[in-house]
Amino acid sequence: MSKAESTLDYPGHLSGVGRTRLALRKLGPGLVTGAADDDPSGVATYSQVGAQFGYGMGWAILFSYPLLASIQAISAEIGSVTGAGVAQNLRRHYPRWLLQIVVNLLLIANIINLGADLGAMGAALALLIGGPVMVYAGLFAIICIVMEIFMSYASYARILKWSTLALFSYVAVVFVAGVDWSQAAYETFVPRFVLDDAHAMALVAILGTTISPYLFFWQAGQEVEEQHRRHVKPLCVAPRRAGSELRRIRLDTMLGMGFSHLTALFIVIATAATLNAHGITYVESSAQAAEALRPIAGDLAFTLFAIGIIGTGMLAVPILAGSAAYAVSESFGWVEGLDRKPREAKAFYATIAIATIAGLTLNYVGVDPIKALYWAAVVNGILAAPLMVVMMLIATNRAAMGKLTISARLTVGGWTATIVMGIVSVGYLLIHFR
Repeated sequence: MSKAESTLDYPGHLSGVGRTRLALRKLGPGLVTGAADDDPSGVATYSQVGAQFGYGMGWAILFSYPLLASIQAISAEIGSVTGAGVAQNLRRHYPRWLLQIVVNLLLIANIINLGADLGAMGAALALLIGGPVMVYAGLFAIICIVMEIFMSYASYARILKWSTLALFSYVAVVFVAGVDWSQAAYETFVPRFVLDDAHAMALVAILGTTISPYLFFWQAGQEVEEQHRRHVKPLCVAPRRAGSELRRIRLDTMLGMGFSHLTALFIVIATAATLNAHGITYVESSAQAAEALRPIAGDLAFTLFAIGIIGTGMLAVPILAGSAAYAVSESFGWVEGLDRKPREAKAFYATIAIATIAGLTLNYVGVDPIKALYWAAVVNGILAAPLMVVMMLIATNRAAMGKLTISARLTVGGWTATIVMGIVSVGYLLIHFR
């Protein structure tokens, strides 16, 4: 264990400022996972909500924060305590058929999301500099694959962490968008929900976009990666470290998901103040939202929004592909992990490349990106709630977690998130298939 890590475990050796700085330096899996939640597909959803309803659905972003923070903290604790990802814990403790269903649905949803995100990134760059969208999408895919496979984990983790700064472009948009802050605050903090199809669909879209299964697999996998990087044992084997590690996980997750939700709220506010205020109530993609901003909010807002799409896409694409690789590798017992050399984890890295290329291919075969995202949302809706149930069972199972099962508070939060997501998923399916 490094001196810095040892100091963190025994914080009395440092001043309050020193402890704070050290804790912030150790943020990572939660921060990166939260930022990846605002991928180009998510930006499109939040933009549509702002354009269609103005500030009126901003409260739903706040409502979803404790739900996502709870379930992501649980996924992180599963990885840190057991030393294994979600799929591997499924493989160890539950029927094989359940694991196969979960992994297959995750692959389908992730590949569709990869295609939509790569297409949005290509379109955003074309808006900024002109040129062929599909060529740009292909270049982004290649860059992401090469970086994920050939960079050292430490370097790659730093890049992912710094990539979260791309979200500030959306924060900046708000301050050049002419927001009526009193109205925005009132409608955000004083919820008003109309019981009609449009509002129900918006709520489903927000929660379905926010609470995504790939985030569960990624954050658990990253906690395992961090143990390998720091050469420490899982908490079930080394429980003396549990206090500091679980505090670090909860802080990391709360800040990461808070950053994500604040950004999502700012996207809703920015598009409400511009698109909705000027009668534009429908956008099909994040790139279209950026383009629509230009004549209303000016070139700076347009540029910042488009840059944000590219930046968040560069963060989200590797995470979508990586979470798929974790799930597949863990289900088959393959060597996995971004800290491994390519020759040590050939199947793991091959899955990353294949998933990314499969998603890219959707852009070349004429698949409608809006319909693709719709079906990805359906798949995620089918998968999320049952997977959350299984995660809750793992997190409260002494056979899996030993004495470090999740706290009573986190148990309540996790089951609440699971029940809400179950209701939302069923509502989504009823709305679209009635």
